[in-house]
Amino acid sequence: MKNLRTSRNLCIVVISCIAMFALAALSSARSITTSVNIANNSNREIRNVYLSHVDADDWGANQLGDATIPAGQSMNLNVACDQQQVKVIAEDSEGCFISTVLTCGSSTTWTITNNSARDCGN
Repeated sequence: MKNLRTSRNLCIVVISCIAMFALAALSSARSITTSVNIANNSNREIRNVYLSHVDADDWGANQLGDATIPAGQSMNLNVACDQQQVKVIAEDSEGCFISTVLTCGSSTTWTITNNSARDCGN
């Protein structure tokens, strides 16, 4: 009888371990990292960069931290995606927003120019 309980407990422990490892593998499989080089070819400084799901306004934290992207400069960001695409939003020194949608899983360059469509809240 005692041998049966020990076998049952061992079986439960093994199944639990397998389930935890499978869950960890599935959760990491959903996250894709994409490298984006933001080239600021405009005459305005980029002060903030945010990420959002494509069909939602669920912006995350500023990806630049305390940094900025001065006019004529560029910066590389590694972006974690949980979907096939991600929206990248840049805020310039005038408080206007420029955005683009990137396909996740590949490196890309996003070039911002003075002609890029801006949303200044008008």
